[in-house]
Amino acid sequence: MLPLVCRGKTIMKEYLREKNVSTLVDCDSVPGVKFPLVNVARYYRFRYSCDMETRVKFRDIVRELAFDHYGYVTTRDAADAGVPAVELPKLAARGGLKNIAYGLYRVLDVPPTPFDQFAEALLRAGEGAYLHGESVLALFGLADVNPNRIKVAVPRRARPVLPPFIELTQVQDGAPTTLYDGLAAQPVAQAILECRGRIERERLLDAAKRARKEGLLTTSEWSRVKKGLEP
Repeated sequence: MLPLVCRGKTIMKEYLREKNVSTLVDCDSVPGVKFPLVNVARYYRFRYSCDMETRVKFRDIVRELAFDHYGYVTTRDAADAGVPAVELPKLAARGGLKNIAYGLYRVLDVPPTPFDQFAEALLRAGEGAYLHGESVLALFGLADVNPNRIKVAVPRRARPVLPPFIELTQVQDGAPTTLYDGLAAQPVAQAILECRGRIERERLLDAAKRARKEGLLTTSEWSRVKKGLEP
């Protein structure tokens, strides 16, 4: 039996408390006190292993979320999945996770896709945001558009601090939206008509024909777009 190392005093107190020992001895004031350190070591290893298993579990949950959202995970989504918000900065500090913006992280080993920046723009803009106008066409490579900024519509006034590649447009609440590959967006039909006056009519008509061929427009939408593009 060896004397207790004072550095483990807190652990020893927790151990004694769990063993229902009512009197705790202050190892600082009684240097000769001896405790069963074999049990203390076992207790410490148990606590440490539990903490490690929890961290591994949190990292796995975060990675699963990121794989479903183009490599990104928000503090809110992580919390909904059982990962406390305070754990994300800890995981980022250990590597493999990067803080992109307030409440937004990216898992670095998720393979990149052409849609990543669209996903980031939506997450930065916040709840209710969706791709709008030229950005919807760019999502599918329609009308040969390659805008320098991703246009994101929001149904409310929002002034988040955004990088230059995101352009916010305030729209009326209740506008129709849909999901394309998990990304909230204005339907292609509306996006094509939205771009009238900014993109040449011939290019928009070609985009509509291609969208119809690829199943992005229904028969009624195709008819409506053609009529909307008439000179």
